[in-house]
This record gives sequence, C-alpha cells and structure tokens, in this order.
Amino acid sequence: MAPKRPPSKRRRTNSSDDEAPPPSTSPVKEKGNSNEKGDKAPLVVFAHGAGAPSTSDWMVRWKEMIGEALEAVEVVTFDYPYISGGKRKAPPKAEKLVDHHLSVVRDAVAKHPGHPLVLMGKSMGSRVSCMVVGSDEIDVAAVVCLGYPLKGMNGAVRDQTLIQLKVPTMFVQGSKDGFCPLDKLASTRKKMDCTNELHVIDGGDHSFKIGKKFLESSGKTQDQAEKAAVKAIADFISKSIEEN
Repeated sequence: MAPKRPPSKRRRTNSSDDEAPPPSTSPVKEKGNSNEKGDKAPLVVFAHGAGAPSTSDWMVRWKEMIGEALEAVEVVTFDYPYISGGKRKAPPKAEKLVDHHLSVVRDAVAKHPGHPLVLMGKSMGSRVSCMVVGSDEIDVAAVVCLGYPLKGMNGAVRDQTLIQLKVPTMFVQGSKDGFCPLDKLASTRKKMDCTNELHVIDGGDHSFKIGKKFLESSGKTQDQAEKAAVKAIADFISKSIEEN
C-alpha cells in the first residue's frame, strides 16, 4: 500500500506586505496608459508656435520635459494645416486655427476619457489654446502659455482673449521677450478673473534662450533655468487639478 501524501497547501489569495501577489493579479503599469496617479494623470495637448512645427528641437525637448514632470498620460503635439506636410506658409490669423486645434483636442479626449485636460502652447499656439478653452465642448483643467504673444506686430496689446478666460492659467515668459513686456502682462493679469500665475525666466527671450553673458553673471545654466520653469508648471497643474 502506497504511503499517504501530505495534504497540499493551498495558495493564499490575499497577499501581505512582504508577499508579492500572484502574477495573474499583479498590477501592470503601462507607460502612456496608466501610472500612479491613475485617472488624475493629465492629458496635455501642446500646440507649436508660428514659425516651427511640432517636430522642431524646441518642441520635442519641451514635450519630453513636460511629459516626465507631469507624469502625463500623453502629451499630444500636432501641426496646424498651414505648416504640415513640410510646406511652410505664413500663418493665418489665430482665429482661423481654432477649429483644427479643437478637433485635435476632441480626438485626444476620446482616447483618454476621464483624464484632466491641460492645454499648452508655444507663442501663437498658446494664444490659440486660450481661444479653444472657450469651447463648450471640452472641460479644461488648466492652460499653460509658453511665451504668450501679448503684443501684436503693430504694437497693440492683445489681451481680450486672456480677460475672457475662466480656467486656471499659467504664463512662462522670458524677461527679455519683446512680444510680451512684463509690465503689460502684469496689467493684463490684474484684469483677468481666473486664477493666474507667472514664472519668469530671467534673461530669456521669446523662446527662453538666455544670453551667454547673462548666464555667466547669474551662475546658472540654460538647462537649470528651463527645469525650474517646468517644475513651476508641474506644481501649478497639480494644484489646479486638485482644486478642480
């Protein structure tokens, strides 16, 4: 007669702190789909400026920095029709770009439903982003303007779009940006009803480029200045989402 085998031990279905869960029940973390923030991970739609497409070095670098700092579910970049296909034409009036921009936002939201939506833009892209915010079709948690072109080519201050904003708005501006004198922006911000903040990149131009002499005198690097701006953006977005 064969000896009896000892009773088999059943696998525990509930795991303790020091016991890893079975492979079939362990959470899977997929980049671009979910992260520790879950549904709180922001979806960012990032628009380029008038003179360079979404594939420019500047846009690619800032897309990567923003995506990492915000732990974004995705940072969506795109090209406006006038600059797509490798053909670069003069940009039309910002108002004529709203419909295309809005269609990109709709598609992004459909792909990542439930995630807080952040609109971000460089120069002209930030101006169009602020126009898109006014659409009743989308719910925007915050808008971030990188080098907002407050002053038009004729020198007139273009503040009407900003004054109408109802969502938290952040400006990142170079102190030497001729398209947005800081004193003019300060006056505009006082007229705005929405929560708004400003981060200044000392010595930065319209694209935040800081001159060599200014960097030497300040003891900082271009990289440090940009990372400080990105951190300020991340803090602002996090706060805006929590308060939304």
